[in-house]
Amino acid sequence: MFDVGFAELLLIGIVGLLVIGPERLPGAIRTGLAWFNRLKRSFNNIKQEVSRELHNDAVLQDLKNAGHDLKSQANEFGEQLRSATSVTPESQKDTPDRNEDRNRLTEKRAQ
Repeated sequence: MFDVGFAELLLIGIVGLLVIGPERLPGAIRTGLAWFNRLKRSFNNIKQEVSRELHNDAVLQDLKNAGHDLKSQANEFGEQLRSATSVTPESQKDTPDRNEDRNRLTEKRAQ
């Protein structure tokens, strides 16, 4: 993350020892590290939340696309079903043979 070498750490330690003093330096280091870790944790949480939201958006978009595809396929299937079951005018005409067959069936059921 930071490009800090041994010489820079040594310089920071010496300046801290001179400014803060030897008795308060360990406490100051602990406090600084606690703040740093809290900040790091917060950034990681934000990063995870953003990636989770982006993933959720991608999943939602995939679901919308799948729903649209299913709807279009259902419409196509409905059109095919309507065209396959459509009644032509010739099949609706009552012919004498059909009337006779209907009468025979009605008589058989009545008996």
